[in-house]
Amino acid sequence: MTPAEISTRALLDTLAEGNGDAGPLTLGGVLDQFRARAFGIFLLLSVLPAFVPLPVGAGAVSGPLVSLAGLQLLALMAHPWVPGFLSRRPLSRESMAKFRDRTSGLLRKLEKLSRPRAEGVIDRPAARLFTGLLLVLLGGLLALPIPGTNYPFGLILLAFAIALIERDGRLMLAAWALGIAEIVVMVVFSGHVAGWIAGLLA
Repeated sequence: MTPAEISTRALLDTLAEGNGDAGPLTLGGVLDQFRARAFGIFLLLSVLPAFVPLPVGAGAVSGPLVSLAGLQLLALMAHPWVPGFLSRRPLSRESMAKFRDRTSGLLRKLEKLSRPRAEGVIDRPAARLFTGLLLVLLGGLLALPIPGTNYPFGLILLAFAIALIERDGRLMLAAWALGIAEIVVMVVFSGHVAGWIAGLLA
């Protein structure tokens, strides 16, 4: 299986196990190795903290990275750019394995349904712009310290990542719908909270 054809589960197996390669795993190296799917892989790695417990808020780590990917899609960049200190940062194969194991059931189901199709939803400039805009918004919301939002956002962003990796335009349409719904829910929820606080202060 070539890097251009790799499935999401096979990619995670490669990252977690190394396929006999014990060398250091870095974000820049992974993006270069799987260049044809780099935006999807960048997004996949960005949402990993939402599924692997961290000592600090996962959203504070994942949110800015998701928004960075979105901004670069808005700029119609062909390949994601990451700062040098992130590009050279070692990635934990153990964390990759935990992420793979926690999402294996979902990935197995999605993999049965997902395949390259409706690729215009992945490649056309207008579609990339819309995907980028949603990722910027979702990343910004994910970065907010709102309890209980990591998994819902993580699952939606995982759908975006798989759609990009496997070039599935139909899955991307579903991810768009889920992303818009999540944004609307958060806006309505924020409005209710703001109204409640204003009532207390009145």
